[in-house]
Amino acid sequence: MAKARIVPGAAAALLASAVGWSAATAQEPVLAVTTIGMIADVAETVAGDCARVEALMGPGVDPHLYQASAGDVRLFRDADAIFYSGYSLEGQLGTVLERLASQKPTVAVSPVAIDPANLITVQDVYGIDPHLWMDAGLWQQIAPVIAATLAEIVPDCDAAMQARAEAYQVQIQALDGWIRESIATIPDQQRILVTAHDAFNYYGRAYDIAVAGIQGISTESEAGVADIRDMVDVVVERGVPAVFIESTINPRTIRAVIESAAERGHEVTIGGELYSDAMGEAGTVGGTYIGMLYENTVTIVEALGGSPAPLPEALAGWAESWGIDPAAPGAE
Repeated sequence: MAKARIVPGAAAALLASAVGWSAATAQEPVLAVTTIGMIADVAETVAGDCARVEALMGPGVDPHLYQASAGDVRLFRDADAIFYSGYSLEGQLGTVLERLASQKPTVAVSPVAIDPANLITVQDVYGIDPHLWMDAGLWQQIAPVIAATLAEIVPDCDAAMQARAEAYQVQIQALDGWIRESIATIPDQQRILVTAHDAFNYYGRAYDIAVAGIQGISTESEAGVADIRDMVDVVVERGVPAVFIESTINPRTIRAVIESAAERGHEVTIGGELYSDAMGEAGTVGGTYIGMLYENTVTIVEALGGSPAPLPEALAGWAESWGIDPAAPGAE
């Protein structure tokens, strides 16, 4: 989208007077482009009417394997600001975005917003686990970074965006506490989250649940027979009642674990599908960042024998807007 043209000089003042707007607000909103939906949802909430936000990667898209298209190149060219996660989540695309930073505001939100002391290091080519959005307490810290970046482009919106960022952080902090309280209801022996790949380490650390992924941090390498055998050992030894598929990952390896566990006399079911590297469809609960973690937590807790806690007051408005009873999450 091309930027709107601003009428120069006295004509601009006359136009602004005629319609009751300032020249700054008469132009179309700036365009902010994000890589993943978990950034886009925060940016949309913070920006309000001050920016139009577009995400490159929609529901079901694996950022580890994403290949930029010609349309993406045009979107980058037209963007007034670009936000991406960083820590190699976007693969080779991250290198392109690093170069774009010399041309326009291009921010890797995870390295900028989150204290390195809170990162999880991994023994693979990544070095750092990039799935920080799984810890709501950490991810809420990107809101003021996005607000500050956009305020440099639309300074008239600075105060409003700061206020929205602060209000959103209150909601996310409430979500963080609710997840912790809900996970605590799972019986200790069954409090283990088995998934296709290691996207839930931050979730496990933040909310006191063991996590085990068949694949590593990235989905670029295939899980082998030994990986599946090791996971079956864990599932059988812990008496795990349910394992989980992911919206961006082929369920083949999870089904192999279920079949192998059955051969050893242990029945384990698919507890449900989790959002890991992408949110759900637009217009659904899971198509929002809060909703993504809400639905994941309800699915995990109920499948592993716990009960979701009532939602806190700070999330009551959000819940009611989606037809969720705050007193009985998961009942809808």
